[in-house]
Amino acid sequence: MSSAKAFAEVFVPEWIEVARDREFGGVVQRLDEGGRPVKGEKKTTLASARTIFSLSHLYLHTANPALLTAAKDINVFMTTHLRLPGGGYRCAVECDGRPSADPADGLCRAYDQSFALLALVTLQKADPSAVPGDMIADLWDFIVSITEPATGALYKDERMARSGALPHEHRSQNPQMHMLEALLQAYEMSGERVWLERASHYVSLAEMFLVDPATGAVREYVGHDLSPLNSVLGNRREPGHQFEWAWLLLRYRELGGDREVGDLVERMTRFADAYGVRRDGGPMDGAPFDAVDAEGKTIEATHLLWPLTELGKLACMQHLQGEVGATQRCRGIEPLIFERYFAKDRLTWVNQLDGVGAVLVPDALSRLIYHVLLFVTEGARAGLWTLRRNHS
Repeated sequence: MSSAKAFAEVFVPEWIEVARDREFGGVVQRLDEGGRPVKGEKKTTLASARTIFSLSHLYLHTANPALLTAAKDINVFMTTHLRLPGGGYRCAVECDGRPSADPADGLCRAYDQSFALLALVTLQKADPSAVPGDMIADLWDFIVSITEPATGALYKDERMARSGALPHEHRSQNPQMHMLEALLQAYEMSGERVWLERASHYVSLAEMFLVDPATGAVREYVGHDLSPLNSVLGNRREPGHQFEWAWLLLRYRELGGDREVGDLVERMTRFADAYGVRRDGGPMDGAPFDAVDAEGKTIEATHLLWPLTELGKLACMQHLQGEVGATQRCRGIEPLIFERYFAKDRLTWVNQLDGVGAVLVPDALSRLIYHVLLFVTEGARAGLWTLRRNHS
């Protein structure tokens, strides 16, 4: 059995049995180095929604009923404690669901709303009775309320939406990217073309404001008015996000989007491949760096887990399209993920390695299951491995 196949069929079902909070509900934020759940920490919309999506998504591939049961249970916690009357989701609550005293935890961030939408449309596809239609409609109405009318870009959160983006503030590409992801998923799950039309707007937004015309790379941060930032922050480029955007744009095209994206994909991936991937023949050869600058100079020569999965997803998509070398790249990424980041004898993994594969951040963050699982299911879709259907 391949490592990817074992991850989907064995690891994830075993992990969720450990990561679910049987006392208060929901999912813990992380496991410790021994694979034990860390209890007592705040629970977030981000980890909850990503887990609901991951389990529902894998259920659609394997029909394992235990995954759907867990997804529904976590959604009950998210709906009960994190969802607000206006349809949006607050950032975090205490471990038992009580509101946090920290005002930041009560804010509805655009980033979190994209994952709530991703989770709800996928769970609804897996079990229509688990998500009433008005819950998704209310969430979309809330998302519209935190969208800048002039540009159609998401504000950072509801606080910024109330005041408008101020000159001393900056904006991030990340909420826009993940909203595109959620909208594409909504279209694929429902078949309702309005979601694809909404997705088209975010493709245009990226081209107009987020992509550096000089290099084709996606800017990590822009100014309050979406203009380029001439600063260290403004010059930051994350290779993982170049690959993630490219995968989403190719998915947009695959689903029938009406904008031409080929040039965008080619330029951002050319930049990331040229400057953003380690090529030294060592243990981490082929892994994306965490960050480079606008000219391609490495500024963080470390290796978080998630950028590697994004490169893997893109390579799987390119394999489907018959691109030369994509199959070999997918095959190389699979052991790099599962042999370097995952423990062989414990139900855990690490978050970040250095250039020789030494552990820098050992946390097994629950929200990372989403990244790894999408690489695995994209590989299965590309025919690189198969996932067994559960008939119990």
